[in-house]
Amino acid sequence: MRALLLAGGIGSRLRPITDTIPKCLVPIHGRPLLAYWLDLLFAGECERVLINTYYLPDKVREFVASSPWHSRIDLVHEPELLGTGGTIVANGDYFAGEPFFVGHADNLTRFDLAQFRRAHSERPRQCAMTMMTFRTETPESCGIVETDANGVVQAFHEKVENPPGNLANAAVYMLEPEILIFSNSVRKSVFDFQIEVIPNFVGRIFSFENTDYHRDIGTPESLGRALVEYSA
Repeated sequence: MRALLLAGGIGSRLRPITDTIPKCLVPIHGRPLLAYWLDLLFAGECERVLINTYYLPDKVREFVASSPWHSRIDLVHEPELLGTGGTIVANGDYFAGEPFFVGHADNLTRFDLAQFRRAHSERPRQCAMTMMTFRTETPESCGIVETDANGVVQAFHEKVENPPGNLANAAVYMLEPEILIFSNSVRKSVFDFQIEVIPNFVGRIFSFENTDYHRDIGTPESLGRALVEYSA
């Protein structure tokens, strides 16, 4: 399996921390956030990982060069951010027509990749992707999903007031090649996967709940909570 880690974010809400380092390298207990992601993926028998860069790309390149996983990491620079969907489409050949993993590397997470892959392989036949979900204490700030008894997503509510529950999209996916084919049909170079792809697959998205740990560290408050809660 190959993976795409989306790591181009500026992290403007985390300034001044992100004045000198990109969000994906924000330290968590002395280690860059991206290091946790790479350990998780490669320990889970991921073959190769593609990382996109945009903000302070030299910092990311320096980190990758010093990583014990450097020989299995590929980098692609975006002079302008393409959005989640645009990055997937622009690098579609990287996945060689096989199922692939996509994750937003600006979240701090911990889960069993083998278990996630197994859930995807055992998904209901009509499903073309498996979405990781988690329970959030701030559902109004997340994309909230409703699932049926089989764990298939039946509705999606993106950052609405009074959402119907607290089961949130973790922005971590296992995708079948069909998703890439559809994304190509959008015929845009810059677009958001959550807005222009996911709604078209409601009823065909399997869910996998991360009951271990998942948090967006995009604000000083959420970063502070992560530093208290998280242990490697």
